Amino acid sequence: MGIQRYSASLDTTITNAYEMNLSTRATGANMGLADTLEVFSIYGQASTSSSELSRILIKFPVSGATYTIGADRDSGKIPKSGSVNFYLRMYNAEHPFTLPKDYSLNISALTRSWEEGYGLDMDEYSDLTYDDVGANWINAASGSAPATLLNAIDCQGLAQNDAFTMTVPAAAGGDAVAHQFVFDNTTDINALSDTTGFGISMTVASSYELMAAALVDAINGTANSAVQYGGAAIGAGSTLTAGTLGLTAAVTSTTKVTLTMDDGGAAGNVANVLAANTGFENGLLLESSFAGGGNDWVTEGGDYYSDTSSSFSASFSDGTENIETDITQLVEQWLDSAGNVLGSKTNYGVAIMFPSAQEAASRSYYTKKFFARSSQYVLKRPVIEARWDSARKDHTGDFYLSSSLASATENLNTIYMYNNIRGQLRNIPSPVATGEILVSVHSGSLDNTTPSGEKLLLPVGSGVKTVGDFNITGGCTPTGSGIYSASFAYASSSITTIYPVWHLSGTLYHTGSAITVKTFDSDDYNPHPNYVSTITNLRDSYCTEEKTTRFRLYVRQKDWGPNVYTKASREVVPSEIIEDAYYRIYRTVDEFEVVAYGTGSTNHTRLSYDTSGSYFDFPVDILEAGYMYAFKFLYKMPDGNYREQPETFKFRVD
Repeated sequence: MGIQRYSASLDTTITNAYEMNLSTRATGANMGLADTLEVFSIYGQASTSSSELSRILIKFPVSGATYTIGADRDSGKIPKSGSVNFYLRMYNAEHPFTLPKDYSLNISALTRSWEEGYGLDMDEYSDLTYDDVGANWINAASGSAPATLLNAIDCQGLAQNDAFTMTVPAAAGGDAVAHQFVFDNTTDINALSDTTGFGISMTVASSYELMAAALVDAINGTANSAVQYGGAAIGAGSTLTAGTLGLTAAVTSTTKVTLTMDDGGAAGNVANVLAANTGFENGLLLESSFAGGGNDWVTEGGDYYSDTSSSFSASFSDGTENIETDITQLVEQWLDSAGNVLGSKTNYGVAIMFPSAQEAASRSYYTKKFFARSSQYVLKRPVIEARWDSARKDHTGDFYLSSSLASATENLNTIYMYNNIRGQLRNIPSPVATGEILVSVHSGSLDNTTPSGEKLLLPVGSGVKTVGDFNITGGCTPTGSGIYSASFAYASSSITTIYPVWHLSGTLYHTGSAITVKTFDSDDYNPHPNYVSTITNLRDSYCTEEKTTRFRLYVRQKDWGPNVYTKASREVVPSEIIEDAYYRIYRTVDEFEVVAYGTGSTNHTRLSYDTSGSYFDFPVDILEAGYMYAFKFLYKMPDGNYREQPETFKFRVD
């Protein structure tokens, strides 16, 4: 197929722009249901040095059971890592406002989850988030969960004089004072004079479970007969005012204590709150950093990676360009694919913004808009487009004798076996399965209708491993597809009709049809052929529920004329094989290009061929219903240049 698209699952715009009054910033505005997405950098509008920014957040379906990149890879619909590229595609939305020129946009992976929201207003920013769902400049999502340090302290194995210190910074809701917690006997605890310390009597709290309970009461400001605060005696009931420390403790596993910030928000995601003193160096402080705090961005305007493996750039000279950026290495991190050396990342999507230097510049970049996932223009909604070379070159109908005119690679022929079981391609069961299979080549019978005689000796190369080998080693390509291939050179000039036989361990699996051996030959003139092409199975209309559809192309030279025998016998003239042919598709009403010719590094629109000629699979479900579309074809000519064919093949999608 060579191409598959995955529509965005979430998108929104966040901004710190001023409202119409030029005094209040719209940092609480949500635009999750707007039909466009907007990025800008405006300088000096509210004052001589004011800065207003807008950024885009967008996420795509990577994991999940159906209609996701991961599910399609697991099912073999798209290739494994290293054989496919992923492009972020977003389409320019025209607008009447000033458009920047000669700039770039950063595309960076987000580091946390966020909510899309239901806001629409991109002019006056009247749709606010607050307690409702949706990201804005300050909040990633609704609510404000407190940060937690799970099983932070373990009282199991405490000894006399063991101690630790807790300091909660003011930004996280604490008093920024270092409070010490000391476990000792009652006499020593009563002698403490540190007014910021807690003494927990191991005499009164005589088990590790009771010590954990006493520690929780000390932190929470609850009276406990085993706790002394400041200079008060054990059991006097003197406690710390609840909330002073800025967090709450709870026993979560017999002797283990979990700490939770009193205030919600990302400010509570702090490290080094606990410091080990005597005894606690030996693993009793189990965790060190609070996490999961609130739904505020740690940094206003979004939290994202800046490393090169998950940061990309898109350039705009005229300003009206679309985004078409290769983000393969990030998608492979999201998938945590086999062989990925960049490390895995959770898929939170990407942020799109001006680079920091341009956001801080003393000039304006005004506004660039893209169509959003809710746009009425279906084909202009943002997608991740998977591209790969799916061309399968089956030389069964284009098989050549080895020649000194060609290189070793060009002398190789690849043949295929399609294991079709009740209309479905299936792997051959063990011992073949997805492993190796052997192919031997035989001459034809006297009338060339069946294979005959012994296996033919083959020259070493590709699937022929050693001198004197009569077998070609083939395999399943791609793995799990039920399609098997084998590549080899053929050098027996006296035998021009051959039969491939697929077998392994004494079991015959398939005898192929007769292969006619052609010969390479040079010309006395510079060839410049013209072709006539037609899609033999093209229908007037298709529906999107058909999903992937196969189209077959018949090609002949334009000046071809059948001889008397061909006319009389009505012999079917085989299609010309075009080694490198590509398709494009566009919408006829406005010539909007849905898929361009894929002649670049990915070759994702290159046609396959077999004994019946060229063909390609196209995902009809990516097209918008209610329109007419057209295919065009591009052939690579003998001189290495590409020539677009004159025919246009139109069809409707309903």
